[in-house]
Amino acid sequence: MGRRREGNAMNRRDFARTGLATLAAAGTAWVRAQPPADLPPTVTAALARAGVPAQALAAAVADAAPGGALRLAHRAGAAVNPASVMKLVTTAAALDLLGPAWTWRTRIYTTGALEPDGTLRGDLIVRGGGDPKLVAERLWLLLRRVRGLGIRHVAGDLVLDRTAFALPPHDPAAFDGEPLRPYNVGPDALLINFGAQVLTFTPDAAAGVARVQVEPPLAEVAVPEAVPLAQGPCEDWRAALRADWAEARRPRLAGRYPAACGERVWPLAHPEQAAFAGRAIAGTWAAVGGTLAGRVRDGATPAEARLRLTWPSPPLVEVVRDVNKLSHNAMAQHVLLALAWAGRDPDEAPATWEAARAALHGWWRQRLGPEVPAPQVINGAGLSRDERVTAGALARLLQWAWTQPWGPEFAATLPRLGVDGTLARWPAGGAAAHLKSGSLADVQALAGYVHQPDGRRRVVVAVVNHPRAAQAREALLALTAWAAQAP
Repeated sequence: MGRRREGNAMNRRDFARTGLATLAAAGTAWVRAQPPADLPPTVTAALARAGVPAQALAAAVADAAPGGALRLAHRAGAAVNPASVMKLVTTAAALDLLGPAWTWRTRIYTTGALEPDGTLRGDLIVRGGGDPKLVAERLWLLLRRVRGLGIRHVAGDLVLDRTAFALPPHDPAAFDGEPLRPYNVGPDALLINFGAQVLTFTPDAAAGVARVQVEPPLAEVAVPEAVPLAQGPCEDWRAALRADWAEARRPRLAGRYPAACGERVWPLAHPEQAAFAGRAIAGTWAAVGGTLAGRVRDGATPAEARLRLTWPSPPLVEVVRDVNKLSHNAMAQHVLLALAWAGRDPDEAPATWEAARAALHGWWRQRLGPEVPAPQVINGAGLSRDERVTAGALARLLQWAWTQPWGPEFAATLPRLGVDGTLARWPAGGAAAHLKSGSLADVQALAGYVHQPDGRRRVVVAVVNHPRAAQAREALLALTAWAAQAP
């Protein structure tokens, strides 16, 4: 099935009309320009306090326009690990190739006849289209729509069609040995609630327990409905619960919940990730009043199946906002995979990493020119030890994106320093900026747009790769403040 896309799809773009030739010519001059020799003293001092050498920082500051003046370049040509700042590349490519209004589609099919009493004498098929935001409440609405079709009881099976993606197996423990962390959930053509079960603990002082609620409801999974309350301060309440997830269908909470914590939410990747979508769909189907006689299984949609319902995702720009504001890794990987469908019908072939990366690299060359080194992209989320990009290349991307029709929407998807998203708790220090943050064990990064007092804009990119990178946050903020105030 085709997708709605705006007039900025790559195969329809008139590159000369959009000024790409001008950008390429300006880029050559920018690369050869003599950048400022020294870091601002405030940045140097902050690095020294952090115990991080200046050579661990790669940075670029420039006016926010193609060919705009380069204000600072420090190791701007060094390939560095940007952590989640790589999401800027992924999301800019998607907005340009697919358009802000592009959507993923989940489709409902049936086989067999629907009887007057609401019994489906066949299978109910849920065909995933890679929707990265099929969260619990949207799944509930989707299955309510299915009930609205008159289907009450499925006499056959609940079939999950994941064939929109063709990917190798994903090991959630491979990156850092934390398979239950939601950020380690891998892409899935039928991703439900980001692959996470969300436990809400609500103290009931009269009963002496904390009530436990799980979303989405999971078929065949029995989470304790309550856990005893404990007195004392709210400290490491997760550890106090003494949770044991070894049995995915029978998890145990052997400890107590501190009453002083009030209501808390604990999102966890489901221990049996391959079974999660089926359990969530079957559990939600029961919650909306549906029944199932058969089993839950994976399978492809047969040719004779009847299309009953098409369920679009939120528009791409809304997904991009979540990716950048909240630094959501699974969603970012789905955005990258969607590039495999740029300019063609998603039903022609499943999305693969190879096709998605090829589309991104082709886009980079056509939009930014061969003189700007292309990034090394693995999953597009930055959750990798191997992704690389230069600070200069990121600055050039941000300059170019600023002038695009979707540029204001793109800038608005970035966290506002000191206000929201991943930067809500960072001190703004008087600077107004929309920036994407990135952090790994040895990486701390910021990149985006700084708003000067006179209304002008600058792009700033700063990436630290060093064992003490986490201590370099003050230096990144000092560079941001300098970019906002420097003439």
